[in-house]
Amino acid sequence: MTSDRDEILQAVSSAVLAVTRHLSVREVLQVIVRSAQRLLDARYAALGVPDEDGSFAEFVAEGLTDKQWDAIGPLPRQHGMLGAMLRDGTPVRLPDLREDERFEWWPKAHPVMKDFLGVPIRDREQVLGIIFLANKRTCGGFTQEDQELLTLFAAHAAIALINARLYENGRELAMLEERNRMARELHDAVTQKLFSLRLSAQAAGAMLDKAPGKAAVELERVQRLAGEALSELRAVIVELRPAELDRHGLSETLRKHVRLLDRLHPVAVTFECGELPPLDAAVEVAVLRVAQEALHNALRHSGAEAVAVRLAYAGGRLELVVRDDGSGFEQTDSRGLGLASMRDRAEAVGGEMSVESAPGAGTTVRVEVSV
Repeated sequence: MTSDRDEILQAVSSAVLAVTRHLSVREVLQVIVRSAQRLLDARYAALGVPDEDGSFAEFVAEGLTDKQWDAIGPLPRQHGMLGAMLRDGTPVRLPDLREDERFEWWPKAHPVMKDFLGVPIRDREQVLGIIFLANKRTCGGFTQEDQELLTLFAAHAAIALINARLYENGRELAMLEERNRMARELHDAVTQKLFSLRLSAQAAGAMLDKAPGKAAVELERVQRLAGEALSELRAVIVELRPAELDRHGLSETLRKHVRLLDRLHPVAVTFECGELPPLDAAVEVAVLRVAQEALHNALRHSGAEAVAVRLAYAGGRLELVVRDDGSGFEQTDSRGLGLASMRDRAEAVGGEMSVESAPGAGTTVRVEVSV
């Protein structure tokens, strides 16, 4: 029992440290679920954080593939055993979940779960969420000792979850303050440019018939001011960090983006990602934007049947690869694909971008950044 408790403390420590590494709430939940699954040797593990609309604000699971998730469909609602645990706030340990009267049904593609162990994650009287395990790999199902271990783990997991929420709320407040600052800068810089542009355009219109030479000078000024205003707008837009990154981090944000594209397009779009270290905010934005641009090109221009996106980390370097099996192109015929912009984004964070393509051989966009 002592060694089990030591392992629990180590697992909880990983979850708490996940907060100090500036991970999102969802990433902290993933650390908790993986730790619990490994600790109690379960085939499946999940953690749900309820919302106020009868569903779950967050729901993470281990033991299911992305393809299985897609086949299962929407996130579960607060009904059946999950709803009962949220209402009662008490542990549940069953030899066969399906035989309990609180069990209702599963979606058709849902894996069969038999032995079941679930405990609430509580902050005093409030149930923050539920963590549950199913199908213990060793014979005999979950024991009373397993329940005590998971209950102890859930008590410490509550601390990690509360701290993650506090950190994320603080980060969102800082982000809001930064966006307000940028809005003021946008107003001061761009508004003045647009006001001058309007006056110059009016002056050019007034002088067009009687003094065409002076009108031409004013029109040149209009063109210059318009370019400066556009540059100011682009600078502000580049600085804006997508809200999804602050909530979910790079890996999950890109995973959701890929999943959405896969549903919207007839092309098969897949995503693969290994374990990533904490990443600088500027790196996350740059890599996400390059991935989005590369996906846009592949889906709109390549005629591909499949597009694969991969994020990986090794040897201190983060690698993004977007590969399609489309028509490809001559390397000299790439002006309309936004490759220069993508390369600029990569180089702005100290990265490198390469493109491999040839007619009929598909296209591979690769970005590597030292992190």
